Amino acid sequence: MLGLDGLPLSLAKRLAATGRFPSLARLTADATEIKAELPELSPVNWTSFYTAAGPGEHGVYGFTRIHSRGYTMGLCNFEQPQHPTIFDRLAEKGLRSRSINLPNTYPARPINGMLISGFVAEELSQAVYPKFLLNLLGANYLLEADTTTGATNPTFLLNQLRKTLAARKHAFSLLWKDGAWDLFIFVLTETDRLFHFLFDAVEEADHPWHNECLSLLEEWDAMIGDVLESYDALPEPKRLISLADHGFTRLITEVDVNALLRQMELFKTHLPPEACSELDPQQISTNCKAFALDPGRIYIHATSRFARGPVADADVPALEQHIAERLMSVTYNGRPVFKEIHKGRELYSGKMARFAPNLVCEATAGFDLKAKFNRREPFGFFGRTGTHTVQDTFFYDSQNAQYQRVRDVGAEILRHFHVTDR
Repeated sequence: MLGLDGLPLSLAKRLAATGRFPSLARLTADATEIKAELPELSPVNWTSFYTAAGPGEHGVYGFTRIHSRGYTMGLCNFEQPQHPTIFDRLAEKGLRSRSINLPNTYPARPINGMLISGFVAEELSQAVYPKFLLNLLGANYLLEADTTTGATNPTFLLNQLRKTLAARKHAFSLLWKDGAWDLFIFVLTETDRLFHFLFDAVEEADHPWHNECLSLLEEWDAMIGDVLESYDALPEPKRLISLADHGFTRLITEVDVNALLRQMELFKTHLPPEACSELDPQQISTNCKAFALDPGRIYIHATSRFARGPVADADVPALEQHIAERLMSVTYNGRPVFKEIHKGRELYSGKMARFAPNLVCEATAGFDLKAKFNRREPFGFFGRTGTHTVQDTFFYDSQNAQYQRVRDVGAEILRHFHVTDR
């Protein structure tokens, strides 16, 4: 399974048509579109892939999670999913898996095989299983590009992405060559990082960074070529699947949902926004009736759910409806910001659905939803030129299967290996 993080099908077709990306063209010729899970974030979608289940089952709804009593915030990681992974299910049949750079698999944990964690991986020592991979990878293996510095320095960003590509290539050569595996997952996340900050440069031929961006993508295409060449050399029976976790498009503007809720006098903090840090749920006050977490997950601050919540359960449905109606009326330069406001209880099902947000905002393509605690103005630009989309998500299968959502691809892998539902 070749993961191409953030690759939109439409852009893949345009790139393939230039003749500069022969490896991508081979995949794109028969590629189709799949829909990302909501919210259209990497941890939500890649977890849905590797559990073959939706967020209502595995419990990952975004990058962050909040403690309902202590109001502390943490990052979602590999310890959180509450559903068996495809690694677990295949291991029950004695099948071996190897995975490189699959997001939301940090910290690495034992699997029947080998694993090198993907984003958000912090320490290399905690990102590999088994531990002997540390010596094979070397201390200079770069887990992730520094996009904080790269956001304002294209040269630095492109150099970082070249280093991560080199790291992925090294890891691939190590884990692939002995063939002692049944499922091999290899994810390239460089496209997502590039598109967030230089999507305009990729699309515009006269952009000063256009040629540099396409040069990087040629290196990325060469890495895809290495994977395809290795796949071609495998004996039959074999199967190749290539998947993106979401699409991408040009940014119109960032939209901070907490700032919109603040304007509605629903989101309230102890301190004014200028005095708050970007992500500090400790600032949520007892007068706050609703707040958002990334990217547009809205939680009603209900008494039954949160320690400081002032909203009675009986008042929750009316408040949800009020917020949804107000948000659907929001425009930017005459364009509607939101495509749809989903109710969590209707969007998700499963044992973890009780932890779902009350509302999930689906933006009109081009609007990048945020949920900061320190913004007063809802609209703004903060160094990004591209944003995720639910639609236009790349999918390819050498056996020409077609599916609706990312989770279905994980389920298909289980079916391929004749692993049935419990």
